[in-house]
Amino acid sequence: MFKKCMLFVVSVVMFSCSATKNNEDKSLSNLEGSWQLNYISGPRIAFDRLYPDAKPTIVFNTKENRVSGNNGCNSYSGSLNVSGNTIDFTQPMVATKKMCLNGQQGEQVYMSTLPKINHYSVSEDGKTLTFLVDDVAMMRFEKQ
Repeated sequence: MFKKCMLFVVSVVMFSCSATKNNEDKSLSNLEGSWQLNYISGPRIAFDRLYPDAKPTIVFNTKENRVSGNNGCNSYSGSLNVSGNTIDFTQPMVATKKMCLNGQQGEQVYMSTLPKINHYSVSEDGKTLTFLVDDVAMMRFEKQ
């Protein structure tokens, strides 16, 4: 009887771990690809004035655990650190350093907001990505 109980417990634990891994894989696959920013919280400047030339983008490569994109002026890239719906942008990223006359303030807002993000959600239809600080939406992107 003891062996049957142990076998049952081990089976339940193995199944639970497998289900968690499948949920994380699905969560990561929802991030994959290119997204374009359409909302950012904080500045009291109209979105189109923050990014007059180009809207920021973010691209997730989940197979290589990389993130890259454009902040409205310069390109950036770094490591992708995701676990479930928790995401971490606190690791240093590399970025180009070209001078931007238009949109420089938008670049600063974007790059200073990213490290604050600690969670994300993807809409059920997979077309909207929201970056959150705890439960507060800070950035919103559309799938490209």
